[in-house]
Amino acid sequence: MTTMTDTASAVREFKMPDVGEGLTEAEILKWYVAEGDTVTDGQVVCEVETAKAAVELPIPFDGTVRELRFPEGTTVDVGQVIITVGVAGSAADAPEAAPPAPAAEPAPEPAEPAAPTGRQPVLVGYGVAESSTKRRARKPVPGQAEDPSAAAAAAAVQAELNGHAAPAPQVAAVPQVAAPAPAGARPLAKPPVRKLAKDLGVDLATVTPTGPDGVITREDVRAAVAPAPAQPAAEPVRPAPAPEPVAAATADGRETRVPVKGVRKATAQAMVHSAFTAPHVTEFVTVDVTRTMKLVEELKQDRAFEGLRVNPLLLVSKALLVAIRRNPDVNAAWDEANQEIVKKHYVNLGIAAATPRGLIVPNIKDAHAKTLPELAEALGELVTTAREGRTSPGAMQGGTVTITNVGVFGVDTGTPILNPGESAILAVGAIKPQPWVHKGKVKPRQVTTLALSFDHRLVDGELGSKVLADVAAVLEQPKRLMTWS
Repeated sequence: MTTMTDTASAVREFKMPDVGEGLTEAEILKWYVAEGDTVTDGQVVCEVETAKAAVELPIPFDGTVRELRFPEGTTVDVGQVIITVGVAGSAADAPEAAPPAPAAEPAPEPAEPAAPTGRQPVLVGYGVAESSTKRRARKPVPGQAEDPSAAAAAAAVQAELNGHAAPAPQVAAVPQVAAPAPAGARPLAKPPVRKLAKDLGVDLATVTPTGPDGVITREDVRAAVAPAPAQPAAEPVRPAPAPEPVAAATADGRETRVPVKGVRKATAQAMVHSAFTAPHVTEFVTVDVTRTMKLVEELKQDRAFEGLRVNPLLLVSKALLVAIRRNPDVNAAWDEANQEIVKKHYVNLGIAAATPRGLIVPNIKDAHAKTLPELAEALGELVTTAREGRTSPGAMQGGTVTITNVGVFGVDTGTPILNPGESAILAVGAIKPQPWVHKGKVKPRQVTTLALSFDHRLVDGELGSKVLADVAAVLEQPKRLMTWS
């Protein structure tokens, strides 16, 4: 985890955290601050790329940037110091500030700023800072010190109006009275709400809370989406440093060598491990999906899907979920260490997505429990987040089965490689008009080819064939979404 170090000169060190649950290194993509800049608790100071995703790192304390230890494009080991910050009014300075205080009430105030030194910093959307709750807990206490605080504030204002600089101690007291200010800089919200805000590109500092004790709710975040379209628009620019691995051309210019790192490196390693660990079997089926395409057009006009993305992938996803419900043994994992087959009673549906950084496979948690409109909303958020480079590491973990839509590239089909730890992956080919025998006559119909790869340790030929046949049957006759549910 990230750690902070106080030195005699009141300088704190911010170390590269483990942003990907067990990863050992990350590349610094972009610095958002420079030496000499002032930073506040919760402010994003840099963006780093791990082997799984790009992640923004917030600084966990206030101060002035002393040193950026590494330039952009550098790969840094977890635990190395990446930035140092000079902290004014640290715990070391607190004893000196206490004597001039008027009474015993300000004495606890120096202890208030000391709390952040003990808290663990958190990533954007991954938890609420401990110090925030402590600051809120002290709100009832100032009732006892209400008069001294009011007097100190009044004295400071009067001195400023009179042009006097004498009441310096009063100025020192003002930041102490305003101790909740840092809490304002780090709005109160639960981890799922922070993640929703991050995925939607909403700055929590701009959201008006309606929950108890000033806590931001999901509804507050969604209500703020409309006024803040500019933020997501700017975010896609941030992944631009991704191509920064320096491409070195040979002397004759006939070749270019690009360093393999980040997501592409992790994907290569995972695919090699999967291909040579799990025995792959791939089966194919060509199916008439004319009725499915008609249903897609009808759903686009349905008010229940207003504002949602409706496309063939939505119905393919639902068809696969129905097939898994009818053949639950396909949804499993192989535990090599314990020599066990782990049957999953939930489906985290992975969707392969091509991004500027390489192939990633985020998944929809508990996709089996979602209605069709909920599944459409989840797919839309997943695709948008992936394209903008904002997919979190957690969104790419825990998948059970995956869909890869190679048809968007005009490809008929393929033999997909399993995502590590999963039992099956379905490739969907291009949907296009082809001559097809329909009701005894050759007619042009919308046709596609499906390919299902599965781990033969978990899934035998019969089970794999049943799953693929069920997916095809639903897409051929989408009314089976109701009759088989």
